[in-house]
Amino acid sequence: MQSAKIKKDESFLGKLGGTLARKKKSKEVSDLQEEGKNAIITSMQPSCAELLPEDTLLEENAERSILDPTSRENPKFKDLQKVLIDWVNSELVEDRIIVKDLEEDLYDGQVLQKLFEKLSQRKLNVAEVTQSEIGQKQKLQTVLEAVNDVLRPEGWSVEWGVDSIHSKNLVAIVYLLVTLAMHFQAPIRLPEHVSVQVVVVKKKEGLLHTSHVTKELTTTTEMMMGRFERDAFDTLLDHAPDKLNVVKTSLITFVNKHLNKLNLEVTELESQFADGVYLVLLMGLLEDYFVPLYNFYLTPESYEQKVHNVAFAFELMQDGGLKKPKARPEDVVNLNLKSTLRVLYNLFTNYKNSE
Repeated sequence: MQSAKIKKDESFLGKLGGTLARKKKSKEVSDLQEEGKNAIITSMQPSCAELLPEDTLLEENAERSILDPTSRENPKFKDLQKVLIDWVNSELVEDRIIVKDLEEDLYDGQVLQKLFEKLSQRKLNVAEVTQSEIGQKQKLQTVLEAVNDVLRPEGWSVEWGVDSIHSKNLVAIVYLLVTLAMHFQAPIRLPEHVSVQVVVVKKKEGLLHTSHVTKELTTTTEMMMGRFERDAFDTLLDHAPDKLNVVKTSLITFVNKHLNKLNLEVTELESQFADGVYLVLLMGLLEDYFVPLYNFYLTPESYEQKVHNVAFAFELMQDGGLKKPKARPEDVVNLNLKSTLRVLYNLFTNYKNSE
């Protein structure tokens, strides 16, 4: 009987142990499946370094867009930001406002208010300085309503809002500035074909789902310039492209008339003006002054030195009463023929009677 009892206990314990083992194994399998599921979901989401706390605290069916880190480092995107920063600073120089970072300096509505007032020549009824988040969003609301009232009737697509601007969404801020620049015919040259990758995070059934979307910020110069005031050079290219060689010959004759005074001669417009040296010397000859050699690089070797020279020549043009060239210094340095011709044609129309 004692032996039978022991066997019965062993049998019971064996069954119990087997049941516990099966439950443990079942739990391990369940945990493994859950871990696999989480791994799949996590792999579809941006890394933790890309997500801010507010990006994960979304309400059901709400979404937030985040700039992909690789796009943030895109040289063309950085170039576009620099062009926009320089433009904003030139517009607001009388207000002694200096923008260094689009995300940090434009999110509260203060700079956007001043910029829109300057461009539209209208005064907005908003508080000058607002420190609280509520006050900043109220100002942004007023400013963006005024901006949208101007842009929407003209067919512009609104790709920004109070929340996106105030949350320092760089893509939304750049979208807004690019649209304002085109609408108000800013005298700047926007880089062509600038696109960025945006990660869209959406909460559905308690889980975050992500997708990648390409946002086109700028197109071709011709398409963007279609919104700008067209000049005589645009008309010439559009309606008489066959006369381009005639125009180039006329421009070569014009520049050599003055550069010959320094025993210099140009035969190729796009290449010989690319380092900015001839542009600087030409401006000195047209305005009848000597340009000190320490102001520019007489024999530039690097890309940066060439850009410096062309940018300096542009400054001399503005000092001479000309409008800021629509071309960018980088366009001329990069042998963009249309940009170089545009700059020279502008000089030709203003100085063609100079001796």
